[in-house]
Amino acid sequence: MEEEASYVCGECGEEVVIPVDLSAGSYQEYVEDCPVCCRANVIHVEIDPEGGVRSWGELE
Repeated sequence: MEEEASYVCGECGEEVVIPVDLSAGSYQEYVEDCPVCCRANVIHVEIDPEGGVRSWGELE
């Protein structure tokens, strides 16, 4: 199972690597500030039954 994923900041386009908490459920959503431009992004993480991780971000 993967323990890291990434998203692309909706403001500056930077790819940001994030840790994934596999115990937090198969669908997670939270707000995180981009470490480059400081804009808030809503982060979405989906974990499939085989442990594959899909993540993406969008501006808040």
